[in-house]
Amino acid sequence: MSPRMSAGERREMAIKAAMAEFASGGYEGTSTAAIAERVGVSQPYMFRLFPTKRALFLAAADRCFADIETVLRDAAGGLHGKEAMVAMADAYRRLLREDPTLLRFQLKIYGAAVGEDELARLGHHRWARLFRLIGDLSGAPPEEVVRFMAVGTLVNVLTAFKVPHTPGDELGASLDAWAEGLRGTDPGGFDLDDSRPRPAKEEENPDGP
Repeated sequence: MSPRMSAGERREMAIKAAMAEFASGGYEGTSTAAIAERVGVSQPYMFRLFPTKRALFLAAADRCFADIETVLRDAAGGLHGKEAMVAMADAYRRLLREDPTLLRFQLKIYGAAVGEDELARLGHHRWARLFRLIGDLSGAPPEEVVRFMAVGTLVNVLTAFKVPHTPGDELGASLDAWAEGLRGTDPGGFDLDDSRPRPAKEEENPDGP
């Protein structure tokens, strides 16, 4: 690593490396040594940038939401109302496709926040910022912002599970068709349709056959 690189630049590299490593291994499964190796610094130097692994995870989580905000803000541009909402939705779906690390890390953040007060507080404030940002950029009422964020969360799941769907007004119909097409099946091919009548179970003869 270049000796001219500032501590701020190294910190930035550490955050990006942490996002990639935590996206893969989660909090518990990721070591600071792996992150330091990705950055190209020693583990002791990593702790000079971030005193604990938790501090590094929090910084990476904060950056994850900041990156989402940037994408939404850039997409909205000078648009307003429904046009702004559509542009932001399109940009977010494109972000998930082009940067799967961000989706993986998002899902790791949500899982880690359960029972982790400090991370939950960060998410608490970051989601409030997202809510305000979407409303401010679009001028949409709170009810529409709620729907936008709810659909965005659904899209996270659909993308993770590779569920085929049509965005926008056709989302509901496309998901209904997808779900109906899988009725009665599971990944292993077993019949799980409880709506079909099943043959009565023969009573066992305690005296044998």
